[in-house]
Amino acid sequence: MITPLDLKLFRDLGRMKGQIVAVSLVMACGLAMMIMTRSILLTLESTRDAYYQRYRLADVFASLKRAPLSVAERIGEIQGVAAVEARVVVDATLDLEGMTEPASAHLVSLPEGRTQTLNRVFLRQGRMPLADERQQAVVSESFALANKLQIGDSVVAIINGHRDTIIVCGIGLSPEFVFEARPGQTLPDNKRYGVFWMNYQAIAVPYNLDGAFNDICVDLSPGALAGPVMTEMDRLLLDYGAQGAYTRREHNSAQRLDDELRVVRALSVAYPVVFLSVAAFMVNAVLARLVRLQREQIAQLKALGYSSWQVGRHYLNYAFIIVVIGTLTGGLVGRWMGGGLLSIYDLFFRFPALKFRMDYSALGVALMVSTGACLLGIFSVVWMAVKLPPAEAMRPEPPADFKPSMLERLGLTRGSGPAARMALRNIERRPMQSLFTVFGLALATGLMVLPGSMADSVDYMLTYQWNDVQRQDVVVFFSEPGSGDALHNLEQLPGVQVAEPVRVVQSRIRYGHHSRKIAVTGLPRDADLNRLLDAQRRRIVLPEEGIVMSAQLGKILDARIGDVVQVEALEGQRATLGVPIRGFIEDFAGISAFMDLEALHRLMQEGDTVSGAYLAVDEARWGEFMRTVKDTPRMAVTLVKKDQLEAFRSTTGQSIGILRKLYLVLAIIVAFGVVYNSARIALSERSRDLATLRVIGFSQREIAGVLLGELMLLIGTALPVGLLFGRGLAILIIEKVRTETVRLPLQISLFTYTMAVVVVVLASCASFLVVSRMLKKLDMVGVLKARD
Repeated sequence: MITPLDLKLFRDLGRMKGQIVAVSLVMACGLAMMIMTRSILLTLESTRDAYYQRYRLADVFASLKRAPLSVAERIGEIQGVAAVEARVVVDATLDLEGMTEPASAHLVSLPEGRTQTLNRVFLRQGRMPLADERQQAVVSESFALANKLQIGDSVVAIINGHRDTIIVCGIGLSPEFVFEARPGQTLPDNKRYGVFWMNYQAIAVPYNLDGAFNDICVDLSPGALAGPVMTEMDRLLLDYGAQGAYTRREHNSAQRLDDELRVVRALSVAYPVVFLSVAAFMVNAVLARLVRLQREQIAQLKALGYSSWQVGRHYLNYAFIIVVIGTLTGGLVGRWMGGGLLSIYDLFFRFPALKFRMDYSALGVALMVSTGACLLGIFSVVWMAVKLPPAEAMRPEPPADFKPSMLERLGLTRGSGPAARMALRNIERRPMQSLFTVFGLALATGLMVLPGSMADSVDYMLTYQWNDVQRQDVVVFFSEPGSGDALHNLEQLPGVQVAEPVRVVQSRIRYGHHSRKIAVTGLPRDADLNRLLDAQRRRIVLPEEGIVMSAQLGKILDARIGDVVQVEALEGQRATLGVPIRGFIEDFAGISAFMDLEALHRLMQEGDTVSGAYLAVDEARWGEFMRTVKDTPRMAVTLVKKDQLEAFRSTTGQSIGILRKLYLVLAIIVAFGVVYNSARIALSERSRDLATLRVIGFSQREIAGVLLGELMLLIGTALPVGLLFGRGLAILIIEKVRTETVRLPLQISLFTYTMAVVVVVLASCASFLVVSRMLKKLDMVGVLKARD
């Protein structure tokens, strides 16, 4: 049954529809972000868990040089081990048609005579290789799509120095390679790196591993602990060149996906809080204005017998309407945005099916959160309406103090016109309302800074990483570490101008109870092609004794400069040495550690061994250089800097660009909504004053100047506050999305600040144009009548 109060509610909402829509849209933006991120989080987590379980991703992994298959049987007898998959895993060079640079194939053997037990392949197309087929392979879907490979196509591979042809019999994917990238790389390069699953004999025989394995995966029994199993595995594999067992959490693909989930989880909280704070302010401002204008109506309602509870509930219903509209709109928009943004994750991660799954519980959370925000915003307003005695409410509000403003008394407004002085006096007469308006505008301005800062950070990272740090053209790694002669051979390649040796040793670094398995890189002290820079972009010279590491690794180990860490080599003699930390480098991808090349040789108790080299190549001989590299069997991995840059732009750069556009649209909505709401409230409260000015001779432009002047003063105050808030927000968000694998530097350019100011000012102008049309409808006849 519709009551008189309900009818009054509907009439008021009709008159206030513009403000109700503005507040609801701002609230919907925050709720849409919350629902979108929580739904994406649910989608990724549920898809990951189902994929890992159905296709049995292993719990523990280990790589080694060579061990007989009988050792795998002994590992299967370890208490707590449920299943074992021993295999051969090697990298081969691919000579793809139409591509100058060599690509890499990560060859993974399939068990003979049975299906896979662990890390099973999901077939998208085609079939698995038949028994005794030596040239057939299932190719990873990402690589096949990037290179437009179809069933029956063939590629040329250099397998242990011999050119061979691999025929594509299937296209698939595996839970082991959800994130498909070279070990240690934080970005996929699907055009130049792919996984090939082939029969055991097809890989083992060319690499002299028949009857042996060099990689093993283990599935744990329910409730079994990984630590004791890995300890026993390391003991059994110690004599076979093992590099130490590690868990799924340290696996490159699983770790990268887990880091992404942590980022989404952080964004699902941080960003909606800002929008809902703005919405709470706007609800307070709208309803406070309504209560002030309806003092007489409140008195009449109470005089007619309505209780304070009924009056209070009536004004709570305004907020409830806003909450319902905002939640429903936010839910629909969040679902739409989530389904659209899910495609971003296809740039990085591969699942058999990634279908958007709406987190309906997020709707309930959104309803509670939005209701809480509104209640916080209107509590004082409703309390004011409830406690207003009828006799007092029948009287108009006491007239405002029309004395000169403080700036006028200080003599700082000399030469200003009447409009400016009226604007200053009105701001001073209503300090809390002015403060709330400045606060809302500051939040809108700050929201504009964040998307720009993300783009600035990416641009800075590109310049820093690929110009200041990585100055080489190519990085080449051998299939096996070689002597100084190997470096000399690299120097003789066509077009090579500079070759700087590099030695990479898989190690475990410990400090206190913290540890990380990481590749320690040895460089010459005067290395210039891969420079080490600190947070101030100052060059770090490698010390004769000591280690230099990523600042992020220092945080993980909870270590500082001067602390001595234990570096345990996981190859060779497996020596352990206490090494002091001599410096921290600033990097933005993964974690790394560097030592002087000779010091690393001493740790390994070896001669002038190198794993590869950083090369500067003459551009004029680039094609000749690449053809020679393709035909050199010892070169297992070739990383071309410009290709890495292209891969970055096609993945991270593209995804951040999409997010930037999304945040920009949301920020514009907030800016317009806040400014429109502020101008509309000012017009409602001062309509009689403005109409009076028209009656006494002020022009339409002059009274618009009074309203605009007040608004511009508030905007001018809010802009610097908003820019500071935007910087703080950028610091918070960028800090939240920092992970072990990927980090963004904090950079905010003058252009970003300028754009934030321009957008807010333009939104203000657009809002004022809408409000100014209402100025023409002022009731000038009504002001001639005396107030009751």
